[in-house]
Amino acid sequence: MRNRFNKQLHALNNELITMGALCEEAISSAAKLLIDNDVKMKENVLDADRQIDKKERDIENLCMKLLMQQQPVASDLRTVSSALKMISDMERIGDQALDISEIAEYACGSGMQSEIHIADMARATIQMVTDSIDSFIKKDTELAHKVILQDNTVDDLFDKMKGELILTTRSSTSNAEALIDLLMIAKYFERIGDHAENIAEWVIYSITGKHAKDGKG
Repeated sequence: MRNRFNKQLHALNNELITMGALCEEAISSAAKLLIDNDVKMKENVLDADRQIDKKERDIENLCMKLLMQQQPVASDLRTVSSALKMISDMERIGDQALDISEIAEYACGSGMQSEIHIADMARATIQMVTDSIDSFIKKDTELAHKVILQDNTVDDLFDKMKGELILTTRSSTSNAEALIDLLMIAKYFERIGDHAENIAEWVIYSITGKHAKDGKG
C-alpha cells in the first residue's frame, strides 16, 4: 500500500515540475513578445496557458486520490496540501502571462518598452519563477528563501517603472494609452512575482512544516 502511495507521490512531483516548466515558458514567451515585438510568441503563450489549466485539473484529481484512497502521514499531508496551493498560484501565473501577451500586442508599437525597466522586471520575475520551481525540485529551503527576498527586487523595479511612466506622461500625452498599457503589464509582472513568492513559501512549508512568515510581524 505504501509503495503505491510513494509511486503516486512521485507522479505528483513530476506533474508539478511539468506545470512549473509550462509557467516559465508562458512568461518567457510573453516577455519576448513584449520586448522583441515577436508576435509569434502569442500562440506560445496561449498554448502554454491551455496546458497549465489542464495540468491544474490533473494534479487536483491526483491529490484527491492521494487523500481519499491512501492513509497519508503528516509529512505526506503537507506535501499534498502544498501542491494544491502551488498549482493555484501556477494557474494564476499562466493567466497573467496571457494578460501580458494580450496587452503587449498594443504596447509594442509605441517603442516605449525599450525606454523603461520592463525588460529588467521581466527577467527578475522569470528568475523568481524558475528559482521557486527549482527549490521545489531540489527540496532546497535556502533557494526558496532567496525567492522570497527576490520579490523585493521586483517590487522596487515596479515602483521605479511607475515613477518613470508618470514622469513620461507629464511630459508627453501622445503615448498616454501605451504608457497605461505598460503600467498594467508591469503590475502583472509584479503579481507573478507575488505568486512565485507564494510557491516558495509553500515549498518551505512542505519541507519544514513551518510557514516562512511565522514569527515575522
